[in-house]
Amino acid sequence: MKLHENNALGALGGAIGKGLLAGLAATAAMTLSQIIEMKITKREPSEATLKVAGEAAGFKPASKEEKPKLSQEIHWAYGTVWGISRGLISLTGLKGLPATLLHFGAVWGTSMVMLPKFNAAPPITEEEPKAIAIDGFHHAVYAVTAGLVFDALDAGGKHERKLDKLIKQLKLKGLISRIKF
Repeated sequence: MKLHENNALGALGGAIGKGLLAGLAATAAMTLSQIIEMKITKREPSEATLKVAGEAAGFKPASKEEKPKLSQEIHWAYGTVWGISRGLISLTGLKGLPATLLHFGAVWGTSMVMLPKFNAAPPITEEEPKAIAIDGFHHAVYAVTAGLVFDALDAGGKHERKLDKLIKQLKLKGLISRIKF
């Protein structure tokens, strides 16, 4: 008797879909943390997103007034798509904190390499410690939120969790050792 059959393409699709949702939620959390930080530090919004998108893909605002809007659109798309990597990490079997730490390293590490490459930010070795800490904090907010949301989405439904718990208990008691699940 088989209650659930794993399917590689289905698992990949599920990981990508859950990752996109996690990335969207994480981008919202990161955006909120940046808004709060900018109000506290009186920092202006960064134009790094536009610099990189302009050089890498040719994105340019139609006018000066369109710059903030295009920057936000790119920010949201980029952050949402990074959620896919969280889904792909789950396919390795990593969950929880280890997966979140790997995702954090991938997201922030890419930022530290790409922004200087496109002259959108100085290399980390030339940044002030306060700026590094703030940037790290925002990326940590992103990764932790993505991890929590992904793990919640990946937990399965209430009935599936109850069934899994029951099967585990029955296996431990040796009652269903011959049935494959």
